[in-house]
Amino acid sequence: MIRVLLVDDQPLIRSGFRAFLDLEDDIEVVAEAANGQEGLALAREHLPDVALVDIQMPVLDGIETTRGIAADPALADVHVVILTNYGLDEYVFDALSAGAAGFLVKDIVPEDFLHAVRVAARGDALLAPSITRKLINRYVTQPLPTDTGEVLEGLTGREREAVVLVAHGLSNDEIAAHMVVSPLTAKTHVNRAMTKLRARDRAQLVILAYESGLVTPRG
Repeated sequence: MIRVLLVDDQPLIRSGFRAFLDLEDDIEVVAEAANGQEGLALAREHLPDVALVDIQMPVLDGIETTRGIAADPALADVHVVILTNYGLDEYVFDALSAGAAGFLVKDIVPEDFLHAVRVAARGDALLAPSITRKLINRYVTQPLPTDTGEVLEGLTGREREAVVLVAHGLSNDEIAAHMVVSPLTAKTHVNRAMTKLRARDRAQLVILAYESGLVTPRG
């Protein structure tokens, strides 16, 4: 059972999401919060698998809520998916840097929304296609940092390969097929790379791959 926390200041939005999620046999909404401060408290109380967090809220916004969850070791298994009406660049990068596992625009179709919840619960990154394009464009137009090599020191060849495939949007099963290894081995390569690069989740691993120059849209 996937346990979900809803954090949104609009009651109608929360009730709509809840009604939709409650129809699924493998998903349970364990709590609702009207702002980020309440969301943090309820996350600590219920330890959900996924927190669906609105980007703009009173008291504590979605970015700071995400940072609060990411900074709390007790909430290490809580995966934050940011929800917004806008695909604004600054929100994307702030949210992912804060530790969000996904970033979705609220006009997403229901099937993709459910898929996002399940993907986030597995610990995989989930970005709307429009957001992924913004992420890629950000690193195409910016010069690479001067210490690109230092970021990747310590990774084995297979770990680097796994990072590249994660950055290209492949799941663990797809990485396994590409590398001709078992899904468990592929997951191990990804997890070890995350540990060495101090990435909290796959979304941050994607950012590091682009920031370091390991991956470019042409490469």
